[in-house]
Amino acid sequence: MTQAATIKGPTLRKDDFIATGAGTPAGRYMRQFWQPIYHGCDLVQGKPVPLRIMGDDFTLYRGETGIFLVDARCPHRGMQLSAAWVEGDALRCFYHGWKFAGHGACLEQPAEENAFCGKVQLTSKPVHEYLGLIFAYFGEGEPPDLPRYPEFENFDGLLEIDSYFRDCNYFQNLENALDMAHVGFTHGDNQAAFNGIGLGRSLRAEESDWGVTYTFTRSDGQLRVQQFGMPNVFYMNALPTDPDIGWQESLFWWVPIDDDRHIQFSLHRVPVVGEAAERVHNRRQKRREEIDLPHQVVCEQILGGMISIRDVDYKRVDLVRLQDDVAQIGQGRRADRGAERLGRSDIGIAVIRRLWRRELGFMLEGKRQKHWMRNNRIIPKTWGLAGKPAPRMGGIDEKAGGARVVDARPYVEIEMQRQALHDIKRS
Repeated sequence: MTQAATIKGPTLRKDDFIATGAGTPAGRYMRQFWQPIYHGCDLVQGKPVPLRIMGDDFTLYRGETGIFLVDARCPHRGMQLSAAWVEGDALRCFYHGWKFAGHGACLEQPAEENAFCGKVQLTSKPVHEYLGLIFAYFGEGEPPDLPRYPEFENFDGLLEIDSYFRDCNYFQNLENALDMAHVGFTHGDNQAAFNGIGLGRSLRAEESDWGVTYTFTRSDGQLRVQQFGMPNVFYMNALPTDPDIGWQESLFWWVPIDDDRHIQFSLHRVPVVGEAAERVHNRRQKRREEIDLPHQVVCEQILGGMISIRDVDYKRVDLVRLQDDVAQIGQGRRADRGAERLGRSDIGIAVIRRLWRRELGFMLEGKRQKHWMRNNRIIPKTWGLAGKPAPRMGGIDEKAGGARVVDARPYVEIEMQRQALHDIKRS
């Protein structure tokens, strides 16, 4: 029995993990951490967008000197502010011209001759642009420092930014990351899959300073180690999808859009240079164009009984994401955990639930919560493929010139995820 498996915590309702709206236990907890919310390359200066995250609606825009995240609607008559004009770093409402600073203060009320500007205020949230993603802090008071990931800053190669949305609760994807037993079946066609991967007696899940260290030991003693960071970050060696790369060192965040949909933001560290870098980049860009079937749409056809996954043209779809779509959405938009029968192979799921229960319990009882912190020893590890040596993960090269940031999303994915993120309430 591992240390993490003995964690105790108060009994919480089964939906306390999944509901993340303002005021819910999980919602309050997640708002204590910085969350990625958008791709920097998708936010054009002077063009605000509506944004739905964790069940709340906002307006996100890039001004002359920075990025701002404010309320979705004008306090005057409720007009959607994503239709506003950007003037410098300020936002002027389309309906009656009320003007607001990026920090929320009302600057002008044209028809009222600024009679009560001082009594009107938009809520404004702290934001940072980092590693190609826009992060926001939704908690109360002064935000903590934005976590840094120097392994993804200081290296020569490609830094791929990626994301997709999935039509189920975020916690199902979070738990899937700590479920290595699914790899041999859901992703059985991948070169990293083999008979016995994820065998229950070969899995360990232990609490770390950052969250959970999740380890699978192969029969020959080789290890695959994944690192989960509380509350919703995963630092892993992702399944191979490119012959020049093999295992792919990646960071994932699972962020709720609402309680029935979420978006995964990803960073992929690809330490290739020279001709290999161009070869990988060109191949990836070609693959972005080849994929013309949204995996979300194909998943609905499979779960609706219209087609089988064997009927799908794998060249036209992101197969790994489709496989995970079917597995996770197949549990329902919000999985019924009360009907489960967990086994030894579910140790990672059991441990992360216990950690979440403990921390939510501490928060609700007003007790001190654990301060999660990653150090340079908390990194993923894995074995080599096809006779090659095991890749070195987590390296930092202070002399590196900096990675080339590349958008890796299939083109068909970009529009779908923007539609999901922009789907604010209109009634």
